[in-house]
Amino acid sequence: MKFEDLNLIEPILKAVKAKGYTEATPIQEQAIPPILKGRDLLGCAQTGTGKTAAFAIPTIQRIDAKRGTQEWNNGIKALIITPTRELAIQIDESFADYGKGSGLKHTVIFGGVKQHWQVKALDKGCDVLVATPGRLLDLMNQGIVRLDHLEVFVLDEADRMLDMGFIHDVKKVIAKLPKQKQTLFFSATMPPVIAKLAGTLLNDPVKVEVAVVSSTAETIEQRLFKVDKGNKKHLLMYILSDDVMDQVLIFSRTKHGANKLAQFLDKAGVRSAAIHGNKSQAARQKALKDFKEGNVRVLVATDIAARGIDINELNFVINYDIPNEAESYVHRIGRTGRAKNTGIAFSFCDRDEQGYIRDIQRLIKKDIPLVADHPFVWSERNRPTVEKSETRRPYDRPSHGGRTKNPSHKHSKPWNKGGKKY
Repeated sequence: MKFEDLNLIEPILKAVKAKGYTEATPIQEQAIPPILKGRDLLGCAQTGTGKTAAFAIPTIQRIDAKRGTQEWNNGIKALIITPTRELAIQIDESFADYGKGSGLKHTVIFGGVKQHWQVKALDKGCDVLVATPGRLLDLMNQGIVRLDHLEVFVLDEADRMLDMGFIHDVKKVIAKLPKQKQTLFFSATMPPVIAKLAGTLLNDPVKVEVAVVSSTAETIEQRLFKVDKGNKKHLLMYILSDDVMDQVLIFSRTKHGANKLAQFLDKAGVRSAAIHGNKSQAARQKALKDFKEGNVRVLVATDIAARGIDINELNFVINYDIPNEAESYVHRIGRTGRAKNTGIAFSFCDRDEQGYIRDIQRLIKKDIPLVADHPFVWSERNRPTVEKSETRRPYDRPSHGGRTKNPSHKHSKPWNKGGKKY
């Protein structure tokens, strides 16, 4: 369905067109009409389905419809709570994009930085507030944020709120909200605690379910590389030696691992940045901005830090470490193949991670195709991994059993079909 068929006002249609979108995604097609009618909504959708626009666009239109009427007031009319600072910033940017030409005032607040500038922004007036739970609750308790005139409440990524331990703060915020309001509830999964919360919040909701969390998008081509742990860096440099790998998001299981890998890549001449919870907010925003703008080629991220990364044309994701939770794999690779684009996801599996791969394949109900023809595939014998030497840089490719030292001539690269970018 085209956006023109969704009864949207001209400023929003113009803003959507400026973003390069013409057709709505399934969740947008199903969610926008009932939200415009004021219905509560329960959305079960994984990342990359376009759910931010699914609630942002109709919320902007509903606010705009009351502008200049007797019902208009200068208070906060819509509140969006989301688990991470990065995702909060992304959502605020979406309201900025889709609200162009509508006179919409929007503000984002989050912890980890001083509240001074956020308070000054709120003082200038705010129609839409995007917030993380802790900072929101803090400013509410100080009397700086008042929600007496709230009309739309959006709880985004509710299951991640639970995972990150924010659910109690969320419940405290909910207890302070007006009884009469429209509630939009989004979660990729529905564990019992989240289902119970949805049941208490929503009034006769419209239910929208798109691509359950156990599924991976058909637009994502998946590849599995078996490699000894000590050879992962060699395999990574082999893959990155192809110029087609122009923008790559790499996942590390730990913050320390993300830092080490980014430092290694920088020394190897690959411009890289790391993003994780121990980085300052300014450093995280700069890394994400540099990655989006192409100033760095590789972004190394941990799971939680990467939750807010939303880049429609990201072609490549690499699981340098296999996640120990199968659902994290689905969320990780969902960073590519978004908005009907195609993408490819590589997973580097060492011997100790085979159990994680089995869990992932059970969850997604299919095997991940194995790339057997690469220079660093592990031997079935317990062959030792390559050791660094004084004469070889750590990212040089070793010669295995007489193989050429430049394996790119001998092995086809499965991600590059005739130079085509995924």
